[in-house]
Amino acid sequence: MTHSSTQVGIVGAGPAGLMLSHLLHLRGIESVVLEARTRDEVEGTIRAGVLEQNTVDLMVETGLGDRVKAEGLEHHGIELRFGGRGHRIAFDELTDGRAVTVYPQHEVLVDLIAKRLADGGDIRFGVSDVEVHDHTSDNPSITYTDADGNPHTVRCALVAGCDGSRTRTRKLIPEPAVRTDHFRQYPFAWFGILAEAPPSSEELIYANHPRGFALISTRTPQVQRHYLQVDPDDSVDNWSDDRIWSELHARVDGEGAEIKDGRIFEKSILQFRSFVCEPMQHGNLFLAGDAAHTVPPTGAKGLNLAVADVYVLSKGMAEFIETGHRGRLDGYTETVLPRIWRTQHFSWWMSSMLHRLPDASGFDQRRQVAELDMVTRSVAGRTLIAENYVGTPLG
Repeated sequence: MTHSSTQVGIVGAGPAGLMLSHLLHLRGIESVVLEARTRDEVEGTIRAGVLEQNTVDLMVETGLGDRVKAEGLEHHGIELRFGGRGHRIAFDELTDGRAVTVYPQHEVLVDLIAKRLADGGDIRFGVSDVEVHDHTSDNPSITYTDADGNPHTVRCALVAGCDGSRTRTRKLIPEPAVRTDHFRQYPFAWFGILAEAPPSSEELIYANHPRGFALISTRTPQVQRHYLQVDPDDSVDNWSDDRIWSELHARVDGEGAEIKDGRIFEKSILQFRSFVCEPMQHGNLFLAGDAAHTVPPTGAKGLNLAVADVYVLSKGMAEFIETGHRGRLDGYTETVLPRIWRTQHFSWWMSSMLHRLPDASGFDQRRQVAELDMVTRSVAGRTLIAENYVGTPLG
């Protein structure tokens, strides 16, 4: 058994874990990041990515901004489409010039990993049997087996559980004695495709249609990402390329919009769930990102919420390690939960306006269209969407 020590032990090399390690490094604080996947697996897992203004600003301010500024696609609005017509939500006009940037999550991870390694960061890929010990004491430790099968122990002052929605660290917070889980399963899913095709729109289109929701998105000028609302029990095997394009045309085409077809090279089904655990800390263990909460993809908030978590957590950890004071650290959950629940509401609200519910009556469908009409007609309504979509300031 090999023993080592660090100041913060981080379980998981996703957006939360890597950004936390990066922000701590900027304060002169050491960390060890433990990740079950290999580096190639982490960097090669294709994920969507719409970055809030806050996330892009933080990346730029902390030395991660070169590629996102050069390669990211800055969007200054989205289109809500219903009744065969589009209604633009102009972010720049409604939020004093703020925007979002389309930049895939795996590219953010590529940037973070490269920066951490360039800065001498300690990321240990391909580990297994990760266990956190004594997290309620002043001397936590983490045991694991490295990629070569050798056992290790890392002693640390603080532990961050950033190991995603399939987390094991969350289970260390006793339920129900300490932890309460809030969960919602939605009665629909998204069928997603990646296609070699020119962009169908300069901005994202969110379409409400009697046949179901559709989202027209993009990855690069040559690769497009589109989604269709389907039943949660549906299968990719039920969808031929012709059926996919036919359904996208039916749900989106009309005044001012026409989908451009291409070669589909990836198909997947994405389930819709909302989850929050409270509290997000226990002793010297602190959860961040998907380990603590998940949101439906409608508002594009998952990665951004993880970054907001660790922005706060890094400050609390730094204060404790530098001064011994636990004020910010002990207040971590209380500080981040309001943003988390506002984000849950925004994602739920967008989903409820845009998707057709399985048991929806004619009244429900007409009421839904009326809500979209009311929101898009009103400057206040458009501003509410814009402010939440581009993200409220961190801190």
